[in-house]
Amino acid sequence: MKAVHFGAGNIGRGFVGLILHKAGYEIVFADVAAELIDSLAAADSYQVHEVGAEPRTETVNNFRALNSASNEADVIAEIATADMVTTAVGPNILKFVAPLIAKAIKDRADDLPPLQVLACENALYATNNLRTEVAVAVDAETLAAKAIFANTAVDRIVPAQDSAAGLDVTVEDFFEWAIESAPFGENIPEIADVHFVADLEPYIERKLFTVNTGHATLAYHGRNHGASTLAEAMGITVVANEVDAVLAETSAMLIAKHGFDAADHAAYVATCVRRFSNPHLPDTPERVGRSPLRKLSRNERFISPASELAAAGTTPTALLRAVGAALQFDVPEDPESVRMLELRSSLTAAEFVTQVMGIGEGDALFAAAVETVEAQS
Repeated sequence: MKAVHFGAGNIGRGFVGLILHKAGYEIVFADVAAELIDSLAAADSYQVHEVGAEPRTETVNNFRALNSASNEADVIAEIATADMVTTAVGPNILKFVAPLIAKAIKDRADDLPPLQVLACENALYATNNLRTEVAVAVDAETLAAKAIFANTAVDRIVPAQDSAAGLDVTVEDFFEWAIESAPFGENIPEIADVHFVADLEPYIERKLFTVNTGHATLAYHGRNHGASTLAEAMGITVVANEVDAVLAETSAMLIAKHGFDAADHAAYVATCVRRFSNPHLPDTPERVGRSPLRKLSRNERFISPASELAAAGTTPTALLRAVGAALQFDVPEDPESVRMLELRSSLTAAEFVTQVMGIGEGDALFAAAVETVEAQS
């Protein structure tokens, strides 16, 4: 079995690559980062160090690496004969990956099983978005015959790495990877560490609105209170209280919407909070808080649950405080932070809410969101 994976960074190597390797796949890493790809191409293996309550080290081998910018034809050829293609590149980069996948699907031999395509991104239904981009260049009949697109929910904290680590990756000892089963029919891949589920939406939203919302809340409030790491931020009472308050709001929304058992969900939230406090993961507010414009967009970790709560008649005060903290994210090294501050100075609060957060005047959250932005002006 062969899988082509776009994104040879820490998540690609330390999460998706590791799981696929353990399932018996040969992995072809594809990335535009020349130095990283050259290092991978020259290596026989790398190690994944899982840290936490149950630490262990896994060795990954049986992989190759290709530069998807300078060796585009070779990447297309690998995808055309692969069983699976996965991504961990960031939701905004999928549009650049799609043309290569599209060409490979058109080149794929008719006698091969359909290519399995999974976008493993921290975003709602990222594979659907990738499919839309691929469909621009592939006719519907060919796409249906030669490819299967399945949405996924992925969860593993992979912090910034020690520059001396080389290809080795340090990750937390917790992970979850859920994939919707319906697109595969009776031919579900055999991947021991993956959960194939009939209805993925509860898993996607539970993860996004618990792990990602809580993590980002911790980063923004923690940075505003001077914390240099997330574990340090969790030790600041006022910050920890803000995380608890935000997760109480998202929990109420998730339980009402998806019917989660309250006790089971509370245990899940408690596990996530413990993960945020992992002292073995020296993650920083600056890394977790980067790309604030995306994190403040309509279908992301703050605005989506806040809007649902507002529509149900509840004012999401803790989520709005987290939005306010995000609006203070001033990190010159992060292009989205710079752009966000430019937009805050050039747009009215109402325009910012509409253009950045995707909230119109008819939305129940609109007035409270405008007030939140005005308070940071």
